[in-house]
Amino acid sequence: MRAVPIVALLALALLAAMLVGSMVGPYPIPAGDVIGALLARLRGDTYSPHIDTILFQIRLPRVLAAALVGAALAAAGASYQTLFRNPLVSPDILGVSAGAGFGAVLGILLSLPVIAIQGLGFVTGLVTVAIVYALARTLRSQNEVLVLVLAGIVVGALAGAGISLVKILADPYNQLPAITFWLLGSLSGIKVDDVWSVAPLVIVGLLPLALLRWRIGVLSLGDDEARALGVNVGFVRGVVIAAATLITAAAVSVSGVVGWIGLMIPHMVRPLVGPRYDRVLPASILMGAAFLVLVDTLARSAARIEIPLGLLTALIGAPLFVWLLARGRRVWS
Repeated sequence: MRAVPIVALLALALLAAMLVGSMVGPYPIPAGDVIGALLARLRGDTYSPHIDTILFQIRLPRVLAAALVGAALAAAGASYQTLFRNPLVSPDILGVSAGAGFGAVLGILLSLPVIAIQGLGFVTGLVTVAIVYALARTLRSQNEVLVLVLAGIVVGALAGAGISLVKILADPYNQLPAITFWLLGSLSGIKVDDVWSVAPLVIVGLLPLALLRWRIGVLSLGDDEARALGVNVGFVRGVVIAAATLITAAAVSVSGVVGWIGLMIPHMVRPLVGPRYDRVLPASILMGAAFLVLVDTLARSAARIEIPLGLLTALIGAPLFVWLLARGRRVWS
């Protein structure tokens, strides 16, 4: 199977990206020292107090957080694109990013501690999608998917208006710069505790997507065909929405709003492994993780000041997505 070696290569690429991310920074660490410090930590020894502090307290938590966020957003994008049978769908289609963003900026306005800001962003992201789903269930229609997407657009717009209102009310010297930087995406404040808090949520969200990968893939054939094949369409759709929302809200709560990954990465892996969801999901997880690790490394090392992640992903993703569309047009014509 062609997908197996591709996934293996992507796993190696992720390990290489994490090694590069651990090496690069204001204080470069050679690859041998990174590996030596990791082996010493596994043995319970100390490799070098200076290197251990930089690697395990600052750099490695950020690398792990970037891998988790990239994997979560890419998996959510692949799942939503399969669920809605639309290749232009992104993880924030149901308003989760706007909802999480509103909660986080509200926390900044209220001068809450960082952990409370992250928690508020996570909760409001989940609540936003719950409102969208409840609204779509109330407005019963023959086209449930269309109503769900439209409800997501409406509620997301309301959350965006709330963000704008908070920005107007915020202190222009202290709170407004923090809000703006957070909305552009950043992992500059990541600590070890943040990784331990977000990792279980991402794993719990990815688990049902992996276990139901065959049934989710059948949904791409359409609801009638899926029901004919014995798939409980309503149950599987609810699981996908809940799981993808959970991992997206968890990612946004620690990284801010980082665009393009959930939209672009599934398109990049489909030419490599094919359109089947059971192949696209693991490939998207690995490529999304490696991509954001490299982007975050570039963000903190390309200039004297840190570049927001959302800015870099847009600069890289927009032309790359145009190239993918042009390539697809040549192939389809």
